[in-house]
Amino acid sequence: MSTVKLSDVAIEARETLKTKDSTLPVVGLEHIIPEQIRLANWDIGIENTFTKTFKKDDVLFGRRRAYLKKAAIASSDGICSGNITVIRAIENKILPELLPFVIQNDIFFDYAVGKSAGSLSPRVKWEHLASYQFTLPSLEEQKKLAQTLWSVVDTMESYKKLLAKTDEMVKAKFVEMFGEIQSDTKGWGLPTLSNCCEINPSKPKDINKDKEYSFVAMTSVSEAGFIDTSIYKPYSEICKGFTYFAENDVLFAKITPCMENGKGCVAKNLFNGIGFGSTEFHVLRPIDNISNPYWLYRITMFSVFRKLAEKNMTGTGGQKRVPSTFLANFKISLPPITLQKQFATFVQKSEESKSAIQSALDNLNKVYKKIIAENLGGNS
Repeated sequence: MSTVKLSDVAIEARETLKTKDSTLPVVGLEHIIPEQIRLANWDIGIENTFTKTFKKDDVLFGRRRAYLKKAAIASSDGICSGNITVIRAIENKILPELLPFVIQNDIFFDYAVGKSAGSLSPRVKWEHLASYQFTLPSLEEQKKLAQTLWSVVDTMESYKKLLAKTDEMVKAKFVEMFGEIQSDTKGWGLPTLSNCCEINPSKPKDINKDKEYSFVAMTSVSEAGFIDTSIYKPYSEICKGFTYFAENDVLFAKITPCMENGKGCVAKNLFNGIGFGSTEFHVLRPIDNISNPYWLYRITMFSVFRKLAEKNMTGTGGQKRVPSTFLANFKISLPPITLQKQFATFVQKSEESKSAIQSALDNLNKVYKKIIAENLGGNS
């Protein structure tokens, strides 16, 4: 095993399209899913100004806002955005099937972020990425390592599909019981969310200032609806500059890209029943006998809700946020609380299955990252 620079084993492919070809896949940054190593999304036959080309097995790295951790291996030839760096393996230096794991890992992303320049929309140049150093085994060992890592990826993707199917089942149940989002097929009327819940409630004046409470950073909430409440901090450390919420409140990530990625959850198992967290959360608090937290949370997880929220974002660049007014004015059919509670029971049972799958996925992800760190470790 030797230490190499990225430029020793890979090049930046800079070929451009000579003539238009409407049959080629078109890839923009929006098509690359954070921390997903396979490219699964693209457009074909759309109007675009892209000229940069890539080939099958090239790695497409999102050089703009590298902190988003976008890098994926191409499954075919195509054209892509100028904000994507096309990285190609050098024959007999590194196997094309191993290169994605060099790029798609936390150490490389940290390095790329550190080398990025620009304020609102930082980008990193290939000349800086080229100097990234990492350990690389022999070609014979690379083949074994690649086989192991792709096997782990396949298993993790199967777990993710199970999680997605569970969510789709819950969404289908929602539509069956309550109708489509923003429709009133059941005749319950279309009040706004501000009539169904309290948005961004104020911190109570009688809160016990001598206790510790759960501290929830943005990273403590997942796109699958899970929340990590295991960090406790004294009230004096978190009472200012953080968002207050309580048990059974719904958290909604308002900032890009967390909002688009679906971050949010029902706040459960908070230490002493209260939490403080990122200011980038909006809080939706159920109203007794009017709304249930699981009903509220599921509304925020529908794609139509997220897409409308995205259209209503304010700000520029990486600082775009969903204003609270969007939540307040969003119209939704309000079902009887008894039906909401029946739905919540169904959701809680499905959450038990999701939790077991997520736990297995988390453990496998740790193994995956450990294998990469031990065999392809780099300089941060």
